[in-house]
Amino acid sequence: MDKSTNEKMPIDLAKNIPGHDQVSKRLVDASESNIDRIYDMLDSSEKGKTQIQVKDAMNLYGENIVVYDKDNTLFKRLIQAFINPFTLILIALTLVSVFTDIILVEPGEKDYTTVVIITTLVLLSGVLRFIQETRSGNAAEKLLDLIETTACIERIEDGKNEIPLDEIVVGDIVHLSAGDMVPADIRILQAKDLFISQSALTGESITVEKTPSLINPKGAALERSNLAFMGTNVVSGFAKGIVVSVGSDTIFGEIAQELNKEPTVTTFEKGVNSVSWVLIKFMLVMVPIVFFINGITKNDWLGALLFAISIAIGLTPEMLPMIVTTGLAKGSIAMSRKKVIIKNLNSIQNLGAIDILCTDKTGTLTEDRVVLQYHLDIDGNSDTRVLRHGFLNSYYQTGLKNLMDKAIIDKAMELRNTDENIGRSITRYTKVDEVPFDFDRRRMSVVVEDETGKTQMITKGAVEEMLTISSFVEYKGEVLELTDDKKNIVFDKVMELNNQGMRVLAVSQKTNPSPVGEFSVADESEMVLIGFLAFLDPPKESAIDAIEALKAHGVSVKVLTGDNEEVTKSVCRQIGIKFDKVYTGSDIDDLSDMELGDIAEKTTVLAKLSPSQKARVINVLRDKGHSVGYLGDGINDAPALEASDVGISVDNAVDIAKESADVILLEKDLLVLENGIIEGRKTYANIIKYIKMTASSNFGNVFSVLAASAFLPFLPMASLHLILLNLIYDISSIAIPWDNVDADFLERPKTWDASSITKFMLWIGPTSSIFDITTYLLMYYIIAPMATGGLLFHELTDPKMIALYIAVFQAGWFVESMWSQTLVIHMIRTPKIPFVQSRASTQLTLLTFAGIIVLTIIPFIPFGASIGLAPLPKIYFLYLTITVVLYMALVTVVKKLYVRKYKELI
Repeated sequence: MDKSTNEKMPIDLAKNIPGHDQVSKRLVDASESNIDRIYDMLDSSEKGKTQIQVKDAMNLYGENIVVYDKDNTLFKRLIQAFINPFTLILIALTLVSVFTDIILVEPGEKDYTTVVIITTLVLLSGVLRFIQETRSGNAAEKLLDLIETTACIERIEDGKNEIPLDEIVVGDIVHLSAGDMVPADIRILQAKDLFISQSALTGESITVEKTPSLINPKGAALERSNLAFMGTNVVSGFAKGIVVSVGSDTIFGEIAQELNKEPTVTTFEKGVNSVSWVLIKFMLVMVPIVFFINGITKNDWLGALLFAISIAIGLTPEMLPMIVTTGLAKGSIAMSRKKVIIKNLNSIQNLGAIDILCTDKTGTLTEDRVVLQYHLDIDGNSDTRVLRHGFLNSYYQTGLKNLMDKAIIDKAMELRNTDENIGRSITRYTKVDEVPFDFDRRRMSVVVEDETGKTQMITKGAVEEMLTISSFVEYKGEVLELTDDKKNIVFDKVMELNNQGMRVLAVSQKTNPSPVGEFSVADESEMVLIGFLAFLDPPKESAIDAIEALKAHGVSVKVLTGDNEEVTKSVCRQIGIKFDKVYTGSDIDDLSDMELGDIAEKTTVLAKLSPSQKARVINVLRDKGHSVGYLGDGINDAPALEASDVGISVDNAVDIAKESADVILLEKDLLVLENGIIEGRKTYANIIKYIKMTASSNFGNVFSVLAASAFLPFLPMASLHLILLNLIYDISSIAIPWDNVDADFLERPKTWDASSITKFMLWIGPTSSIFDITTYLLMYYIIAPMATGGLLFHELTDPKMIALYIAVFQAGWFVESMWSQTLVIHMIRTPKIPFVQSRASTQLTLLTFAGIIVLTIIPFIPFGASIGLAPLPKIYFLYLTITVVLYMALVTVVKKLYVRKYKELI
């Protein structure tokens, strides 16, 4: 590139000034400029850029990468891991303790222990949450690197080539076809029936036609007909354009930075948040009550305040955010090992919650390799002329070449050496024009010209649609009028092929259609039907096993396809999907949503659906209370993927399908869906375990504390003891996300039900209070007096004896609380008999028993003495064993009654 060319810089386009107005001005300037001036401004040409020009453009305008949140640094993510209501409460309590234990006391009485323990709780929750989020994010990013979204770019040295989106630069020539995501903000140079969905930018579901000419010169950038924008997608047609803006400098990039849109809050998140606030409100109500009762009965308001703070810490489920994040991250990482990308952490739980999986047929239930089995005339005889016409149509169309197009081309290439007419087709014909495919017409046309100047329009598409544009038929060597009798012959032959599981396209043609350059949908008329192309689309080997596995886990499979009902029936029979009646798109058009919802619940197969009809079926199923997943990989699947609770696609899907999906399968093995559902249900199970354990435990503890506060002449446990107990219990709970889940729990989908938390809390919570109170009585009348010569508390006058009595009493409840609170984890985690019928994971078992051992030892070591605990007599452990056994027996009875009444435990 010479110096003069290198100095050509666009005046407006070179200014990389942020702001929506500046971006819009760039695009408006490009919109209003003629093509030669645009090439000049963007240092490009009709055939694109040279490699040197590409490097210059990259340096000048930057990479084609949208930075969604520039401030999302490592430090910011670390801080965000600590920002939740629970840690904020603990931080507030820490500040209170700083004043009560450090600032407002005499120099020799300063005690940092409480502050250190609360700070440890905050750090434990936040750091573990940060680590798990980072691990999950890193695993997903590594897999996302394997999925490369590309665009067709034309450059001088390389010609047309698919390159990654981030390598696109300003001035590149882009070729677009149906199914493509628009990779940058571009000026349209050439277009044919180009319709684009701009819903990602405008929210409007109606597609917009784009043309090279500027129809509305006074409109804003988004309203201009000759501009297309990053993040939008091509619904039909094809185009050639030149890149005007890339990355964060596009309108999409500006909006992404300005809005920094938060993900939609899922039902699960709403449920967790609602329970969290219930627990917080419960704590905010009960703590003042405990404070005033102790202040009034003990007449020690500072001690009552410290005890109330300790209760507040105990009632705060500070580990909940960490447990939730760890559970979701663990599931996401487990799926990443199976080559499944979970794009959003909550998607793993949503996947486990689905009770209906809707799926497209082609490429999902069937193999990703379509074979052209027959090319037939209307009589059903093999006819290479039909293949030649089909080949010319598929070869010369510039839109999205689907599997059938590829099968036609492959078959023609295979036969070209044995049929010279096929071999000559490429050299003999040149393309004149085309009318691209769209999902309303369900056909596409090309116009070709041979060396004599004769033109032909060749159209192929769905049989029903082709019959509407064909007035004649080639039958037994003659061109005849397409009468009803001839149509019946066509339908009979197509039905015969469909019943063999074949997909059938019809091929029509007409000679010397309307003048060159004016071809449109209107020209698809008065055509001659010449024959059929029949394709074999074999079912996936894994489909039968996968469908059976999904059924075994309570997930019903429904097929929503654009294909005709006969082919769909054949495939469904082969893979074991039972059906009584197949509804088609025309059957459901006039139904109300309520009527369609009733039909959709009972029906397993719906055929000949448009993209919007697929989405509508999913929406009515969701309105019926179902959690719906959708599996698809085509442009016609994008609305359904967006509408579903969890959209699932594959790595070689069209761009818009991958963009719309929440889960991406890197390997097309349907059995991996079963793994995903199981992981999702394990995640839900372990999160709900912690929530129910925490809720019931907190509810029971409040009863125990209120009883102790009202009737004991001293505090049942010092504030420091409660905080230390809470720390050790929290450490024991860290392993809950890794716990085993009973196989029968995984058999049915679970939906969030906040009312079940309340019921569980009211049933299970009071059981612990019963044995807390028996422990109070045991310690008050039997164990503590053993240390004071048999004297009860009210009989003591020696301050040392009083202190010893209280130390033994508090040590007894300290140990019993840890034993009961920790062992009940094993009781509540399963409706079965723990340790016998259902065993916790090794991690949970080791941590919980380690917590019990550590806390039991504390009263017997110097550290215990330093915090006001005294050693317990051996007889205490006999009573403790009896208490724990009776407690576990009572919990077993209560949970069996609970399961009998509510049909579930967790």
